[in-house]
Amino acid sequence: MGVSGTGKSTLGTALSQSLSLPYIEGDDLHPPSNIAKMSQGTPLDDADREPWLGLIRQTVVQKVEEQIQAQEGRDAEEKLKGVIVGCSSLKRYYRDILRGLPAPPKPENGDAVHSPPPESLRNASPATLSSAASSPAPSSPSLHPTNPPSSPAPQIRTFFAFISGPPSLLYARMEARPGHFMKASMLDSQLAVLEDPTTTGEEGVIRVSIEDETGVQVEKVREGVRVSGVEV
Repeated sequence: MGVSGTGKSTLGTALSQSLSLPYIEGDDLHPPSNIAKMSQGTPLDDADREPWLGLIRQTVVQKVEEQIQAQEGRDAEEKLKGVIVGCSSLKRYYRDILRGLPAPPKPENGDAVHSPPPESLRNASPATLSSAASSPAPSSPSLHPTNPPSSPAPQIRTFFAFISGPPSLLYARMEARPGHFMKASMLDSQLAVLEDPTTTGEEGVIRVSIEDETGVQVEKVREGVRVSGVEV
């Protein structure tokens, strides 16, 4: 996670290879209306992002369920299950949608109001880096449920690899990406929206520097996940 230009795709692809887990590029799931707005230099609002984030979560849940089903009945050693996702995830509100938590109420101005989720729900659904438990557990609430009420969803721990760095380097990277729908002029709006997950009391957040080599970033993420009790 992080603003544009941090190298989410590069790190995500490297983690996918290192952990032998599939990678999803969150931008690929944007509807055409979102891409059109960003191509014109118009920032997305919550109404644009909510269904997109819900679709990312839905896609991850489906892939983890497929992994569990593929290993059922096999005597082979238990494999790590999960998905790597590249997604900006700028607000805690957005990250909670990716965690599968219910949408918070909104005031009349339409901005999301965030209240911290119960401790029991914080690690109940997928996001940027997910490692699934081997046995199913009841699903947490979701904006886009993918299972009927009688069908349990896998219990999935959620981790966010937060890539951060100096704005000057971010601008330089974005200017070097000709043809990308995300314009460098929109970086200011992203930085203004960004809620640093290391300061909001969220669990499962691993900060890595944009200035580190990709291999160093990968090892920092893996170590952060291991410290949380997940063998990777």
